[in-house]
Order: sequence, then C-alpha cells, then structure tokens
Amino acid sequence: MLAAIENELRERERRYLSPAACLSEHGVRRAAEALPAYRPAFAVDADRILHAKSYARYIDKTQVFYMVENDHITHRVLHVQLVSKIGRTIGRFLGLNEDLIEAIALGHDIGHPPFGHDGETCLSAVCRRHGLPPFLHNLQSVRFLESIEKQGRGLNLTLQTLDGILCHDGEADITRLAPERGKDFASFDRERRRKQDDPATALVPMTLEGCVVRLADTIAYIGRDIEDAIELELIGRDELPASCAATLGRTNGTIVYTLVTDLITNSHGREFIGFSPGIAAALLRLKRFNYERIYLNPAIKPDLDLIAACYEDMFNAYLHCARQGKSSGVHADFVEHLRSPHIADTAPEIVVRDFIAGMTDDYFIAQARRLGCRVPEKQ
Repeated sequence: MLAAIENELRERERRYLSPAACLSEHGVRRAAEALPAYRPAFAVDADRILHAKSYARYIDKTQVFYMVENDHITHRVLHVQLVSKIGRTIGRFLGLNEDLIEAIALGHDIGHPPFGHDGETCLSAVCRRHGLPPFLHNLQSVRFLESIEKQGRGLNLTLQTLDGILCHDGEADITRLAPERGKDFASFDRERRRKQDDPATALVPMTLEGCVVRLADTIAYIGRDIEDAIELELIGRDELPASCAATLGRTNGTIVYTLVTDLITNSHGREFIGFSPGIAAALLRLKRFNYERIYLNPAIKPDLDLIAACYEDMFNAYLHCARQGKSSGVHADFVEHLRSPHIADTAPEIVVRDFIAGMTDDYFIAQARRLGCRVPEKQ
C-alpha cells in the first residue's frame, strides 16, 4: 500500500509540477539510504533539519537587533519561517517543489553565530588571526548539517538542499537568478573550497527552488527589518524613500505582497526567477536605505566593542582548553564538546570556531560572563 502511495506521489509531481521544477525522485544523497516508502526526499530533508539541534538554537539567534528587551523584535527563527512561507507561496504559483524550497529555507541560516552579521564579522576577524579562513555562515550551515549534527554523522541531506543552503546570499544585490544545473557532489565540494578561499566568489543555486529561496530571503527581511526599526524608534515610517514607498508600499505586508506578486508574474513559465525592472530598481533603493539607516547605524551597535572582545577572549580560552586538555567548571560544556567523535582529527582552532558559532546569544553572554569577560546588558 505504501509503495502505491509513493508511486502516486511521484506521478502527481510529474503531472503537476513545472518542467523546470526539481522532482523529489531526483534527490541525491552522499550516502545512499533506503527511505521509508511514501516519504519524498526533500520532505525528509525538511524534517531532519527541523529536528536538528542546530535548528533548535535558532530560537535565540539575532536577526538584526541584539541585546534588546522587546519580544516583538524578529529573531532568526522567525526569519527562516518567513523565508519558508514566502518561498513556498512563490513556488506554488510557479509549479516548483515546495518541499525542496522549505528544506533550503529552514536550513539556510543555521550557521549564523551569536549576534547576527555583526557576530559573523567578529568571529571572522578572530578566525583570521588564528590562521583560519574568514568565517562565512553559509559554509558553516553546511558544516553543521553535514559534519557536526548527530555526533559528526551529519544528516545526509540531498545535494539539492545543501546546494541551496550554500548558494543563498540575501545580502547580494541580485534581482534575477537562473539556476546552474548539472551539479554533483564533486562540483559542490569544489564550490565550497572556492568560497572558503575567496569569500567574494559568486555562487548560483542548481535549482529554481534554490533561486526562489535566495530571493525570498530578501523579501522576508527587507520590510520586516523596517518594522523592527520603527518599533525601536530608530526610524519613522514617513522617512522611507518616497519613490520606494510609492512603488513597493510603506508597510511590511504591502512590501511583501508587491514583491511576491511581481516575482511570480515576471517569472512564470521562464527558466529564471526575477523581478521586473521597475520593482527591482525600487528594491535596491530600499536595500540601500536599510543599510544606511538601519544595518550600518551606530545606534544599533552600542555594545559591539564589548561583544568583539568577548569573541576574542572566549576563542583564546577555549583554544587553550583544547590544546592543554584543561578541564574546569568554566569549560565544562566545551570539554563535553571535545568528546564528540567528529572532532578526533580536527584542528583545535576549527573545533573552537564550531563551538562558538553554534552558540545562542544568551549562552554566549553566559559563557563570556563565566570566563570573566565584561558583557553588555539588554536594554
């Protein structure tokens, strides 16, 4: 009976999905495994990510604003859910594989360290000082999912899901994407190495579903970050650029609706995902406004120097522990981390990087305080 259901689901995908969609039966894993009948490959990926420990830690990871006592401010867990919802809406109207979109969306930010992109910058600087490549959260997302979860066994996700996670970059000014098809795990690994060696390397997903998530990422944060900034009285709604407001709207709901509608209309039946020229131009103008007034605004980073110092001190303390085998109450959790089989042949600097990158914001502050660091307080 279950085999019949599986065949029916496969036939339904072949019949109803776009010829440009990635069918679940084409999902490929590094290690072949017999999945329970009727479970589509990408739905399995989404479930495995949802049940991963690194996914649970999304709950206390910064999106943009950190050390703020306000329960209405977006955290990373809400952001990935919004990306998933927006991406699936787009995928449904374009006849794409919603399971694959969901899996990529849920996993795309798992590698973010504490305190969002500012934390990423801090950790990257520390990594370089210790002879490691710059820290990139998309590479770390893949590392968590492939090499750290389940005591180093990884989740054995499909190539298509991992590729979408690796190739997402919501910060890049991309408003149109066509997939680079025909990848395999060998080319995927080459892309990982190229990105690690040169962070400026541009990567493009192998599926239209991956392209959807990359643009849905921008749609999910662009207006939501504005709402958070208004909530914190950093900006006023009337300060939005008039041309952007006239084209996209003045509220997150209107901005999301306008961008999603335009993306669907402009991409339907085509081999690319992209906005119309006018909407694309307005979106880029709004992104510049967000960078100038929100993301780069010193007013939202009063504690960045303290956080940077905590990253430095914490990295040094854990590295000493890893090299000397030092065990104490302060390092207890890290010592437990050292027992994981996956780090047996891993350089101590990488072990420390992985441990810190996986922390939630509150855990980071608690550990820094235990190490004697001066820590910021929530405002």
